[in-house]
Amino acid sequence: MNRFLLCSSLFVLTGWLSVAAASAAAAPGGQHAGEVDPRIGTGGDGHLFPGATVPFGMIQLSPDTAMPDFKHAYKWAAGYQYGDPTIMGFSHTHFSGSGHSDLGDVLVMPIAGDVKLDPGDEKVPGSGYRSRFDHATEVEHPGYYAVTLSDYGVRAELTATQRVGWHRYTFPIGKPAHVLLDLRPSIYDYPGKVLWSNLQVHTDGTVTGCRTTRGWAPGRELCFAMRFNQPMTSRELYNRETDLVYKGFKGPGYQPADQNAQNGRAIVGVFDFGELKQPLLVKVAISSVSEANAVANLDKDGQGWAFDQHRDEANAAWNKALAAIDVDGSPTLRTQFYTALYHSMMAPNLAMDADGEYRGPDHQVHRADGFNFYSSWSMWDVYRAQQPLLILLHPDRTVDFVRSIIAAQEASPFHMLPVWAYEGLETWCMTGYHAVAIISDAYMKGIRGFDADKAMHAMVSTATYGDYGDLADYMKLGYVPIDKEVEGGSKTQEYAYDDWAIAQMAKAMGKNDIYNTFEKRATYWRNVWDPKTGFMRAKLSNGQFREPFDPTSAGYGDDYTEANAWQYSWYVPQDVAGLIAAMGGEKVFTDKLDQMFDAKVDPAIFKDVEDITGLIGWYAHGNEPSHHIAYLYDYAGEPWKTQQRLKQIMDNEYGPGPAGLIGNDDLGQMSAWYIFTALGFYPVTPASTEYAIGRPFVPRAAIHLSNGHTFTITASPMDNDHPYVGAVTLNGKPLDRVYLKHADILAGGELHFTMQAQPNKTWGQDISSRPTAMSPYTR
Repeated sequence: MNRFLLCSSLFVLTGWLSVAAASAAAAPGGQHAGEVDPRIGTGGDGHLFPGATVPFGMIQLSPDTAMPDFKHAYKWAAGYQYGDPTIMGFSHTHFSGSGHSDLGDVLVMPIAGDVKLDPGDEKVPGSGYRSRFDHATEVEHPGYYAVTLSDYGVRAELTATQRVGWHRYTFPIGKPAHVLLDLRPSIYDYPGKVLWSNLQVHTDGTVTGCRTTRGWAPGRELCFAMRFNQPMTSRELYNRETDLVYKGFKGPGYQPADQNAQNGRAIVGVFDFGELKQPLLVKVAISSVSEANAVANLDKDGQGWAFDQHRDEANAAWNKALAAIDVDGSPTLRTQFYTALYHSMMAPNLAMDADGEYRGPDHQVHRADGFNFYSSWSMWDVYRAQQPLLILLHPDRTVDFVRSIIAAQEASPFHMLPVWAYEGLETWCMTGYHAVAIISDAYMKGIRGFDADKAMHAMVSTATYGDYGDLADYMKLGYVPIDKEVEGGSKTQEYAYDDWAIAQMAKAMGKNDIYNTFEKRATYWRNVWDPKTGFMRAKLSNGQFREPFDPTSAGYGDDYTEANAWQYSWYVPQDVAGLIAAMGGEKVFTDKLDQMFDAKVDPAIFKDVEDITGLIGWYAHGNEPSHHIAYLYDYAGEPWKTQQRLKQIMDNEYGPGPAGLIGNDDLGQMSAWYIFTALGFYPVTPASTEYAIGRPFVPRAAIHLSNGHTFTITASPMDNDHPYVGAVTLNGKPLDRVYLKHADILAGGELHFTMQAQPNKTWGQDISSRPTAMSPYTR
């Protein structure tokens, strides 16, 4: 998803995902981490990082190849680009596949020999502390990363636990070993981003510090604690600020080596260890609360120096998470599948210290009581498939997710659920209030363990906060007027879906007054439907559609969020039957879908909207508004065309290698789309408890559910000569409907697809076989 001038007056751009590349078959016993290739998506628009993390962990320890000025930083949203020739260091916080970005905290660089204090120019070797490297020396596995820094001859290895990043550096014999810590760089950097930082060396050798940045979430504070397994022979602390007229009076010490602490906006520390004959180990814990909490995190979660043990534990954690699904297929397919599954489990991130404290959206310190607090919420993206996938695979984790977003609402100065939050703070990026869909989807699928009344209060409070996205006019007029609020067309549509999600949970809870209010609001999409042009359009306050109108136009300030009319006019997931009727019936509907996919489109038309990528006609798989569209043929009696379009998308939009993805993963959404589609079904309408059936892309997959049941999907023959579904059985009985119920999956059993060369144009035609919708289906 792209965010140009959309998220809090910052430039916001877009990127994409990571799925997979080659690898050997998994070892027996579901050791699927061996089939993950973290390099995928680290080139082009993938915006993924190859470094070490554990499932949903607080630490994302990864190499940074560049941290350019934010005007040119789109490609480096994850800090790493596969095509870059140098590494400038290893930082401890990253987003996985985001469009806009931040983080890159606590940058560490091992140096052998002479030390330079600035990164230098990647085009001029030796001009700074960055080092060249060769991809042949890189090793990437879930929870582990290694590379040789060729300018220093240092072998760097990284692994992670929940709150601690672990480094192992092997230095060449005969050269002095140093570790440089730079508190200046930041992903999406710009002058003045670091508001303040401090660094202190304690008598026991522990190094601590904090920095406050004005980034995507203004005023974010990140603290750390660092320890080494070897004593320092010396250290130097520098304040590299050059633009201040007055710095106050000088503290104790005449040289950088004499000082125990530094404060300022450009702090660098160099820690010296002499000539080492054994590897140097470094461990770093972080906290968004305080240095004291970072030290406590290090004391609790970072005991000892067993690097290999922690690497093995990280690998085991990934194997356990990935073992939720066993899939058969070729080595390339399995690697692609498990890499996508891996990337779907990297966020949200733990954002809570070992004592339960965390920073909330009010910038105050709170304590989680009986749950783990998670943040990194790209709600506009992940409500569609990533969170539904986790509800299916890891429902216990979903309880903590829901409790986390309710806790964030309770601490919000605006009494709103998170929109796009990380490390507990809100960015206000993107549109809608899709946290309500995540809560409702969980509740409707039987997830309990959170206070449903508190959740409903949080949902209604969010959906009635009039100053957010001009909800005041939406509630008054039934649409968001474009002369009051940018992207009024798509915002009206998104609000209407979110309102429907609230209505479903309210109905299930017996709260009929809330249900009636929000069920009515769920129909407001009709207020931006223009039957004359056949597109969704934004209206002015006077009730007229804005003119002039160009259905191909996309950009900030237009009628739609990161899309044009061809892409957003299909966004009525709660009422596809109503949309079919509004368009003029099934044939008009499917003909227009065909027209969208088959159009000849010059990608250059979207050169200023980076996240509209992966074009198949006007369909843009590189961004979320298109993700459900291929499944809409199911709703109009032509599921064979859904099967046809899915094969186009899977063949063209996902592939092995660093450049194998055509857009941002957006914290797991693109990956989750792949997983669902490979299995053969997709949650077009979260909170409906139904999944539209597509076609599988694996010959066999077994989903191991938390209730002890196993749901198995099989397909035969599975090859390119048999791309269509001939028949489907559920537990041996013919399945005439083109959707699965969540209860079907939870009950366990087998879903079998008989594949064939030609389309079956009779299966799924009957109205009774289609997924449900608000409006009744009519021919």
